Amino acid sequence: MSELAPVLMVQGTTSGAGKSLLTAALCRILARRGIRIAPFKAQNMSNNAAVTVEGGEIGRAQALQARAAGVQPEVRMNPVLLKPLADTRSEVVLLGRGAPDVSRLPWRKRRPHLWPHVTESLDSLRRDYDLVVVEGAGSPAEINLRDSDIVNMAVARHSGAAVLLVTDIDRGGAFATLFGTWALLEEEDRALIKGFVLNRFRGDPGLLAPAPRILEERTGVPTVGIVPWMRHLLPEEDGGPRLATAPRPGAGSKRVGAIRFPHISNVDDLDPLRAEPDVQVVWVSEVRHLFDLDGVILPGSRNTLADLAWMAESGLGAGILALHRSHVPILGLCGGYQMMGSLVRDPHGVEEGGERPGLGILPLETTLAPEKETVLTRAHIASGDHPLMELIGHEVEGYEIHHGHTRVVADDHPIVDSGDRKRIPAPRPQAVPWLVRAGNEALGHAQGSAWGCYLHGLLENPEVRAGWLREVGATPDGLTEPWARRLDRELDQVAHQVEAGLDLPRILDWVGFRP
Repeated sequence: MSELAPVLMVQGTTSGAGKSLLTAALCRILARRGIRIAPFKAQNMSNNAAVTVEGGEIGRAQALQARAAGVQPEVRMNPVLLKPLADTRSEVVLLGRGAPDVSRLPWRKRRPHLWPHVTESLDSLRRDYDLVVVEGAGSPAEINLRDSDIVNMAVARHSGAAVLLVTDIDRGGAFATLFGTWALLEEEDRALIKGFVLNRFRGDPGLLAPAPRILEERTGVPTVGIVPWMRHLLPEEDGGPRLATAPRPGAGSKRVGAIRFPHISNVDDLDPLRAEPDVQVVWVSEVRHLFDLDGVILPGSRNTLADLAWMAESGLGAGILALHRSHVPILGLCGGYQMMGSLVRDPHGVEEGGERPGLGILPLETTLAPEKETVLTRAHIASGDHPLMELIGHEVEGYEIHHGHTRVVADDHPIVDSGDRKRIPAPRPQAVPWLVRAGNEALGHAQGSAWGCYLHGLLENPEVRAGWLREVGATPDGLTEPWARRLDRELDQVAHQVEAGLDLPRILDWVGFRP
């Protein structure tokens, strides 16, 4: 057996401390030094998923970290992904595929089924790379979960990791949370914490003294990083806080509303629009937020039926229909595309069972199947009546994650009174396939200013993004670079700022690399 590579682990005092971004930055920093890096997170809870080349699902954060490391994302990097379906129910994705038997188990009974896959995946990466940078989850001081832990100190103990403990100083109470987290750990776990990192710092670092010295005197752990608060366009693990409900001062003149479903997924689909200077993307979760919109996006959903019910109860469904009748452009992505149809069925209980009427914007019906489609996709824009006519034949790239099979309802014609008491079928425009993959299989349909598709990453394609921006009356930025290249530039900028704030020589020494 080959020697296993060392492990550098980023844990946090809380969820949202900045672990994902710091892990990505470390992957880019160390990869630029010629070290072969692999990211790893044993268990992720997020509805923001990516698809690997082999067709497996992993957390979107680990896909970004793999990009930062300059390697292909793979399921070993995130062997367990939990995708919340409700407050107390999640789908367990194990090694990239849904695991319904494990999903049905109570939380505390899952560990024996998951832990062997965690250790096997991590050890395999350690055999193939020079260094593995591991991200924890939540906080290692969640002592109520210590016996069932498979993602924090259990991973650190298994691998002998050098652990950096990160806190968000912008929230306040940073030194208390660092000390409290350290104090609640078992002695063997404390010994693995090598350094503290203060993340999202604003102001004069001189004002921190003498707190880092006192903290080190009481714990024996030095503060090895003061990372500044950074503006960036990189996707975050859950993404929700990145949009507001009201326009920012000086933002673009055109407003696009993104419906904030309770079970929203893949919110990074919105990031390319968010970077455009002439548009303001805002969250919409109440009817009052629908006013004065130039366009609406229905993002993905991990529980389409429940989110349809939420829209009906909140009045958002009726409000969106009113906008549609006023010819406001509507774009649906994956679950949002399914909602644009007239009906969504769940005969196998994939989400919650039963069926619910859709918005009726497009004459489509969707049936959820037990098998999930997870694939990287190349498709082309087909002929038909849609806003991207000038791009017919143009190829686009993205990925699919869906249970749904969507079809056009050909005989859905309402009956109207002709005025002479003869009731006749009223002509209804039919949705046309505008996005087609190999074999002429339709991935999306359009009708006038309303269109949708199953392709995540659609707006990363600059020509498609520019076409939809023109549809809402905005002027595209003019940059035609692929979104992936923009992400690389953002990664470089974030890595530069993080590196400047870390005592990198000391950190490298802990994992056996000499600067």
